[in-house]
Amino acid sequence: MSDSLKHECGIAVVRLRKPLSYYQDKYGTSLWGLNKLFLLMEKQRNRGQDGIGIGCAKLDMPLGQPYIFRRRDATHDSMSAVFSKELKSFNKKARKGHLDPNDPVSVKENFDFGGEVLIGHLRYGTSGDFDSGSCHPYLRRSNWPTRTLMVMGNFNMTNTGELNKKLIDRGQHPVFGTDTQTVLEEVGFHMDEHHTDLYHQLRDQGVPGNEIPAHISEQIDLLNIIKQSAAPWDGGYAIGGVVGNGDMFVMRDPRGIRPCHVYQDDEVIAFASERVPLMTVFEADKDDVKEVEPGTVTIVRRDGSQKTQRFHKEMPKSPCSFERIYFSRGNDPDIYNERKAMGAALVKQVAEKIDNNFDKAVISFIPNTAETAYFGFLDGLRYMRRDQVREEILEASKNGEITEELLDKLILRNWPRGEKLVHKDVKMRTFIAQESGRAQLVSHVYDVTYDLVKPDDALVVLDDSIVRGTTLKDSILKILARTNPRKIVVCSTAPQIRFPDCYGIDMSQLGKFIAFQATINLLKRAGQNQYIDETYNLCVAELAKPAEERINRVKRIYEQFTDEEISAEISSMVYPENTDWNGEVEVVFQTIENLHSCIEGGSGDWYFTGDYPTPGGYATANLAFVKWFEGADGRSYDLPL
Repeated sequence: MSDSLKHECGIAVVRLRKPLSYYQDKYGTSLWGLNKLFLLMEKQRNRGQDGIGIGCAKLDMPLGQPYIFRRRDATHDSMSAVFSKELKSFNKKARKGHLDPNDPVSVKENFDFGGEVLIGHLRYGTSGDFDSGSCHPYLRRSNWPTRTLMVMGNFNMTNTGELNKKLIDRGQHPVFGTDTQTVLEEVGFHMDEHHTDLYHQLRDQGVPGNEIPAHISEQIDLLNIIKQSAAPWDGGYAIGGVVGNGDMFVMRDPRGIRPCHVYQDDEVIAFASERVPLMTVFEADKDDVKEVEPGTVTIVRRDGSQKTQRFHKEMPKSPCSFERIYFSRGNDPDIYNERKAMGAALVKQVAEKIDNNFDKAVISFIPNTAETAYFGFLDGLRYMRRDQVREEILEASKNGEITEELLDKLILRNWPRGEKLVHKDVKMRTFIAQESGRAQLVSHVYDVTYDLVKPDDALVVLDDSIVRGTTLKDSILKILARTNPRKIVVCSTAPQIRFPDCYGIDMSQLGKFIAFQATINLLKRAGQNQYIDETYNLCVAELAKPAEERINRVKRIYEQFTDEEISAEISSMVYPENTDWNGEVEVVFQTIENLHSCIEGGSGDWYFTGDYPTPGGYATANLAFVKWFEGADGRSYDLPL
């Protein structure tokens, strides 16, 4: 992706199904679970670079001994920092004789992460201030294990203000700026209520006080707690939680916006945001890793029994299509094939832009996430060219005009030429404070292979998506222009991004989208400033309505123009300035129809179409326009209290 775009978090859960002694005997270590947790997180490092957190719950710890643990870190290379520190602690205790690394009982008693339930989180902060205190998991402590709760998740709630108000109305004191707090406190509140009811029932039945905790642990109804907690949530989420008694749960939002997968065998049940990490870490086949069904929660009790149940009625599925386009690792077999298909789907549009003249074209990609789509694009070009040659040969055959010279001409000419043209250097640090100096440094992040492109060539480059267009204009196109092609065609495997996201991707400021900027330019040029004012008033009116009655008023901004007109304006806006190049730039976007045809199953497309899967999305879109119109900065995830 040419634009810098940050996105969702990653989760990992490892629940051992055997005693630690089993793993010590079979694998030579009682830390088998912690090792697997590390690998699952390492394989999902792409999902969050701001910080990490890990947690552990130990089963059947004796009274007086700690049973739940957590570490978080938001420093540079936090993954190495956390796991290295824990390993050093383990080895230090072993050297000093404080634990026996070959004795599972000793490891469990003396090492914080020598437990049976392990969770991990990689965070990118889409809301709130960020430091180690903002890293998941969040922990709510109590001297009752069944009131102690640790939660983490890949989520963004669109109605955090409403959820915080609900806490305030109860008499609680929420910490603003993070929706994680609201999730933790909501689940914790219902857990406390349920716990208190059970306690009173057991006490009134005459159960001795020292026996009550065990009875509560057996009777706690996690499913009902989760149903009550999730009822007001509007957003996309995959959330994992651990109760102090060792019960754990993993849940996914009813529309499947955020991804979650599960693997299970007789040794472990494990969850992760992506499928391939589970396949790799547990050496599992593709079919052995299942997608967690949206709207369900899997609960694993402390005794190892488990059940997957629905906590929300079934809803139309809207999984984030950006997972397929860009975010998820491309070595997932389905995602790999879908990205190739997205590249191939652009062939017809590009062929028209270069007049089907592939003899005078160089095909490349903007590294490195568009590489898979580039391979698909080349495949599509070859298939198209093969069909053309076949038709021409058949036509010549009918007329008896096949000659060796004709065959050479048909078979050898006009084949697509793919090259590794664009290179991205190691990430530069912009030490220069002045804006002009910083921009000059950024323009050198990319470099090219010289002498591949001739002056009469068209240069075609694939990008997986174009959000803001700033890197394209200020860096990539400037360096591409130095190759002096007659024309540059930039192809986005994603459609035009027109609307904000509010479910986890850092794309909520409408005014930063180049498609929106282009449309506003067209409206102003057409003398339709009043139309913009009317849209603002309509958006303000929508925000005053109940959530279930809102519609997306921002859509009307785009209704005045065709996709091609907006693309043409974008092409003009990203043209590289202050260069000696006089060629032409055209930007081509994937169509919505082609995107859907490339992705297996359902795909959420609200950032392209404005059709949001939850009411909170419509509030976000309208609020984003209002903020842009009023010149206000900041994200538009939620209405204020």
